[in-house]
Amino acid sequence: MKRPLTLFTALLLFPPGALHAADRPQPQANPNIVIILVDDMGYGDPACCNPQSKIATPNIDRLAREGMRFTDAHAPGPLCHPSRYGLMTGRYPFRTDITRWPTQPLIEKGQVTIASLLRDQGYHTAMVGKWHLGFRENGYDQPLPGGPVDCGFDSFFGLRASTDIPPYFYIRGNRAVKPPTDHIAENHSAGWAPTQGAFWREGGIAPGLALAEVLPKFTDEACAVIAAQAGQKPDARRPLLLYLAYPAPHTPWLPAAEFAGKSGAGMYGDFVMMVDAQIGRVLADLERSDMMRDTLLVFASDNGPAWHPADVARFGHRAAGGLRGMKADAWEGGHRMPFIARWPGRVKAGAVSDQTICFTDLLATFADVCGTELPAGAGPDSFSLLPVLEGRQPAGQPIRGPIVMQAGSSSAMMIRSGDWKLITQLGSGGFTKPKTIKPEPGGPTGQLYNLRDDLTESHNLYLEQPGIVARLKAEMQQILKSEPRR
Repeated sequence: MKRPLTLFTALLLFPPGALHAADRPQPQANPNIVIILVDDMGYGDPACCNPQSKIATPNIDRLAREGMRFTDAHAPGPLCHPSRYGLMTGRYPFRTDITRWPTQPLIEKGQVTIASLLRDQGYHTAMVGKWHLGFRENGYDQPLPGGPVDCGFDSFFGLRASTDIPPYFYIRGNRAVKPPTDHIAENHSAGWAPTQGAFWREGGIAPGLALAEVLPKFTDEACAVIAAQAGQKPDARRPLLLYLAYPAPHTPWLPAAEFAGKSGAGMYGDFVMMVDAQIGRVLADLERSDMMRDTLLVFASDNGPAWHPADVARFGHRAAGGLRGMKADAWEGGHRMPFIARWPGRVKAGAVSDQTICFTDLLATFADVCGTELPAGAGPDSFSLLPVLEGRQPAGQPIRGPIVMQAGSSSAMMIRSGDWKLITQLGSGGFTKPKTIKPEPGGPTGQLYNLRDDLTESHNLYLEQPGIVARLKAEMQQILKSEPRR
């Protein structure tokens, strides 16, 4: 059965100079939806998630005050491209071959995405920022099929991947603005690990492109999308989906001069402050356009931080908020993320939810918001969060089933079911050393933690709870086999 469509009305004002009463917009049935996804920001970086953070994040904190903050939200994978695949498709990334992204699109032709779903519901759909889900590459002077404009977005301006993965060039629609015909040498920062600081790899770069200008450039583009939306004639205006995927604070850490030395976490913290300021610019433009009150805004990070134990010791800043591990790991620091939803009149301000959720859930949530159903076969790993957002879901009743994911740089699998978490091997499975540990005779072959009692994953109960291990393995296998691999 379809959920009855709930009307959510608000007035969207034109920019100054066009505020005549006759020009005021008419009520729209569905809210605007803005997704702000930052890159490699840890659970412990925003002050709203970690009061001991050494980084000022006033704009993210504002979203938490005005919306619902989730304490147990998870990326579908602890690296950039698997996380984004799950967010876009409502499918766990282990269901496809994510390794093909450098030359092939991960999203197949005709596959339902949050953008195609909302476009079918009458939305104007725009993406700005980091794609990292692949194009069908045949030279950068040629069209780049399989990207955002072939996956449901009406417009796209952004980058192929991260700002430390060459070639570096802007894409508008499905064409390079300028092909990467110049060359840039590899760069490192003294006093940091080789892949931290102002690190980028050598490779092709478009003439005139400056890596330090990418972050504010994307904010400029996002604000232009907002201005164009506000400038539409009222009778022609459609609700807006804006997916703003910042490539920061992922390396290279390139804080502008006004942020240098302002945090207590070195150049990384300074760059996080710059990211927060860019978010503030977007919020200000939404307010100027009088769109904030009719917008469901979702903020999250794609995976855990590139922040080592040595960095914690050096600065006293816990980028993962005291969780174990970091980016790529199967441990909580790799995938438990800051996640905030703000929707005036529908989401209670200052609310906090302990529901266990996954980014894959956005697809079903947006369908529910629009009062429609997902097409058959779409979003097999997506569960609507609307009852949680509206405060209708009992706190002790899970909104979704178990979460299953693969670690970032190994074959280790993880399942989270209720309070229990099982990892199928020893070690982090990701960037924290050791990645893998060979089991000892008679010792555990995997890891089992009760996160209610042991959020830092310090006490492996694998041998003490064989019944729980067996149950979680069975649940995992059921989910692994629930949809054919594509």
